[in-house]
Amino acid sequence: MENTGRIRKPLTPSGRRILFGESLDHHAKEELWQISRVDQAHLLMLTECGIIRRERAAGLLAAIGRLQAENFASLHQRRSIRGLFLLYEDYLVETEKAEVGGILQTARSRNDLNATVLKMRLRRPYLRVLEQALRLHAILLRRANQYADVIMPVYTHGQAAMPTTYGHYLAGVAKALFRDLDAIITSAGDIQSCPLGAGAVAGTSFPIRTERTAQLLGFDSGPLNSLDAIASRDLVLRLLASGSIYSLTLGRLATDLLQWTTAEFDFLHLPDELVGSSSAMPQKRNPFLLEHVQGRSVSLVGAFVQATGSMHATPFTNCIAVGTEGMKPVWGALQNLAEMMTLIRLVIAGAEPNREAMLERTVNGFTVATAFADRLVAKANLDFRTAHKLIGSAVLRTLEDGNQSFESVTSSYCAEHGVSASFHDLGPAAVVRSLEFGGGPGPSSLKHCLDQLLREWTSHYQQKRSRERHWAQAESTLKETVDELICSGSQSR
Repeated sequence: MENTGRIRKPLTPSGRRILFGESLDHHAKEELWQISRVDQAHLLMLTECGIIRRERAAGLLAAIGRLQAENFASLHQRRSIRGLFLLYEDYLVETEKAEVGGILQTARSRNDLNATVLKMRLRRPYLRVLEQALRLHAILLRRANQYADVIMPVYTHGQAAMPTTYGHYLAGVAKALFRDLDAIITSAGDIQSCPLGAGAVAGTSFPIRTERTAQLLGFDSGPLNSLDAIASRDLVLRLLASGSIYSLTLGRLATDLLQWTTAEFDFLHLPDELVGSSSAMPQKRNPFLLEHVQGRSVSLVGAFVQATGSMHATPFTNCIAVGTEGMKPVWGALQNLAEMMTLIRLVIAGAEPNREAMLERTVNGFTVATAFADRLVAKANLDFRTAHKLIGSAVLRTLEDGNQSFESVTSSYCAEHGVSASFHDLGPAAVVRSLEFGGGPGPSSLKHCLDQLLREWTSHYQQKRSRERHWAQAESTLKETVDELICSGSQSR
């Protein structure tokens, strides 16, 4: 491809180094594996359709198999004139001659190849994200059930608000993350549509069977519209957008946990293997894993902005700004997301709640005040606004007195205003048990929530396993079919 007829000189060396590098790295080898699998499926389909001769296809498939067996070692020191595919194709043309090596591009273009390879390369990081999300969700549900009775205050505006439980808090985070995971799975729906066959941008006149190549490569369908198949990379945008939302939820969780592990709160204790020391201050136990989660939580937003920025105002057709530059941030972003899930899972699994500190702050924060006001509405026939003012004034008097319990001060204050009500059975634990409605932390309510989330977890797990098995089976079938054609082609020569 150094001399294509129309262009007689190769790309300038400095431009080639910037765009294509000097040698094959790990990511290039992964891409070559996917390119070679696409080629295998394409050659099988062309042979079955009678478009190319069986013996030529067999020879080329055997050559591709040899490259795979050596992990593409023969390509390591070759210059990449215009990207990996042309490096790979030039090698096959040189070694197998043009009449064999040159048939790869029959009824196909680098454009539909690149779009197909992208989706196949996304499979592994996508499955890793699902795997780590499922493991995190399982720990959240386990700990939510384990700590369903650990009383703590829930906060609004940074202030202790009402009594809840640590289990209820974890279930709330889990519910949000389950919804975020639903969005990731939904956003990846187009990963099962195969662009192969769309050609350069307008399809092909060869009578190909795109459903066959889609099947061999583990897709559900071929291209419906060639322009859309070549021009669109919205799958990546949706993955980055939904991943950004998930990562922001993780960042909010990390912020809470960081605060609760401070000596000032002392709500959670982390084991030694989840904290770090200071190089200067020997007393320190730094929960730095959570800071990494905080710091990385914005990385997916940055990747989404970078990808959308690359695509902004580009023509709706094959476009390097979209298909190459716009795709660069997705790999690091998905890795960051999976690693954030792992880090926060380790912390959730290892964190031990300090029941005494949590209960003490629940009491001292007057978190039962709303329940006291509700008691006046239910038992003393007061409207809520009047009850709210009475209880607020009782809180102030308790703080000013400093020697009496909130219950006794409130009883006396209400009596002074001609209101008779008993508050003796409204401790934090009793209040939590009463909060059974609206998704509160009451035992039945929380159990219902966890049961529902467990069913959702099972559904997500089954979806992940189904996709995993489907792709693995397609890879196995492709290999078997290639071996059969090579064998039959060799016999016919």
